[in-house]
Amino acid sequence: MLHRKTSLAIWVFGGIVFLVILVVGYTALFRPNKLPEILQGPGFREAALESGINFRHHFLPKEQGETFKINLYDHGSGVAVGDYDGDGRDDIYFVNQLGRNALYKNQGDGTFVDVTDEAGVGLGDRICTMAAFADYDNSGRQSLFVTSTRGGNVLFKNLGNGKFENVTQKAGLTHVGHSQACVFFDYDNDGFLDLLVTNTAQWTTDTFDSAYHYWAGKGDLLKATATSPIESNILYHNIGDGTFTNVTEKAGLKGTGWGADVIVFDYDDDGYLDVVVVTMFGGATLYHNNRNGTFSDVTKETLGRTSWGGMGGQAFDFNNDGKLDLFIVDMHSDMWMKPDLDWPAATLDFIKRSEKKKFPRPSGPNFNYEWDLAFKEQQERCVFGNTCYKNLGQGKFVEVSDAANLETLWPWGVAVGDFDNDGYEDVFIPSGMGYPFFYWPNYLMMNNHDETFTNRADSAGIEPPARGIYSEEKIGDRPASRSSRSAAVADFNGSGRLDIIVNNFNDQPYYFRNYFPQKNYVAFRLQGTKSNRDAVGALVKLYVGKEIMTRLVKPASGYLSQSSKTVHFGLGDRTRIDRLEIRWPSGIQQIIEKPAINQFHQVVEPAQ
Repeated sequence: MLHRKTSLAIWVFGGIVFLVILVVGYTALFRPNKLPEILQGPGFREAALESGINFRHHFLPKEQGETFKINLYDHGSGVAVGDYDGDGRDDIYFVNQLGRNALYKNQGDGTFVDVTDEAGVGLGDRICTMAAFADYDNSGRQSLFVTSTRGGNVLFKNLGNGKFENVTQKAGLTHVGHSQACVFFDYDNDGFLDLLVTNTAQWTTDTFDSAYHYWAGKGDLLKATATSPIESNILYHNIGDGTFTNVTEKAGLKGTGWGADVIVFDYDDDGYLDVVVVTMFGGATLYHNNRNGTFSDVTKETLGRTSWGGMGGQAFDFNNDGKLDLFIVDMHSDMWMKPDLDWPAATLDFIKRSEKKKFPRPSGPNFNYEWDLAFKEQQERCVFGNTCYKNLGQGKFVEVSDAANLETLWPWGVAVGDFDNDGYEDVFIPSGMGYPFFYWPNYLMMNNHDETFTNRADSAGIEPPARGIYSEEKIGDRPASRSSRSAAVADFNGSGRLDIIVNNFNDQPYYFRNYFPQKNYVAFRLQGTKSNRDAVGALVKLYVGKEIMTRLVKPASGYLSQSSKTVHFGLGDRTRIDRLEIRWPSGIQQIIEKPAINQFHQVVEPAQ
């Protein structure tokens, strides 16, 4: 924080120096171009307000802003995409810290309308972190689950008339803790979606603020992370009658605390979904599904060293070899910078040059003895940076993040999709810390088709932000840099191109509407019959000549986010598909010969 000067001259001089540092430092880092009124060239255009999305995420003023504390209250909140009203169009649910969450109905023409009040899903009486849509009762309707920091998690049952009912108590999901991620998936292939909730640790105090409905956080990050009692994950088994039972102990999924995100995919191709839990302070863990209701930790022999400060991740086939790879982003290994806007230009240049560097310890280049000592035992089994595991088949992986150019700075989440419809999936990485740190941009990592990626955020309309790098509202007398947290992907307007929705920290969202040149594509929405109705876990392979494109019907993943369950394939200039193969969670194999391109297909699981 700046101290007020007693001398007006000194105050003015200090202000001038501060502005010079900001301008020089930012110019050295990003070389921003003048923002055009109309997008120059192909890519995205931010269109939230003009599309009717006027939600705003609010931080806690006693924890952030001028009273900034480094704790999990600076981690933001999530965004979920799902078709809540069954009209075939994906809708959006934004999660908030201070104030109500918001549900926006997709009107099908690229615009949205706020239906929070009529749906009854606003909450607003607790600090919410994440949400996920799921048809947990196979009713054909998308219900909604919301996690909270010590306010109690909530299950909203979809009643089918545009309204939801709070059935948390009835369903047996009454846990109150420091909850984070929530993922619905069918771990035992019985046809019903089970629920895994990650929890972090007891990082808040027992001081309750009744005005803002939250428990005050600890202000010392080291004490909060190294000494706070951890809270385990919870695996709820879906009984099939609308209720759940806690089976965590038997399943072996309690974990090590500080769970940030969950990625589920069948890494060894045995027909059962395995689980990766990404951990904020400690390595990520891969749990093998033993097909008997239990899981085993196979991290060391399968992945080796994993990201120490991971926040989000995704499983996707980045090289079109038919096998799902794994990408995890690491935020906390980059938190070696103090929260101070007044970095000299030379230091900012060093940070920029360190953007792709992995340091050998948690404190980065600083060598903070106390911090490094607290996590010393993890240094031999962790990577302090992003990790990308290329799937070699037969349950083997190799880490290739540096070779793939996927090391980044200050990443929160991962959203994947074939944004330019060229047949290869790309990656959007929401990034940055916001006030009282300097601005840091989001990444748009476009797939080069050779197992490498190139950041094209500037040329594709992602950066710099359309409304500027600073929020319209200052914090105190200081500019407040924007920063993003969670992101999801969907074709919201039926154009055949994937858009990106981003929940920003203490700010309005970004809705990046896709204006890449129109190319061929095909999309599929799967409906299970013997499998869970959402078809979560279904593996979809598309064959074009010798090429194989692979997609997974995913639940929530990527850091506090859930993308569309519609499976989308960009085809580029390819004019025909040889066949589509679907392996349903039930084990049923389905082949569709020569599906028509440039259209959406509804596929129902066959009865065989």
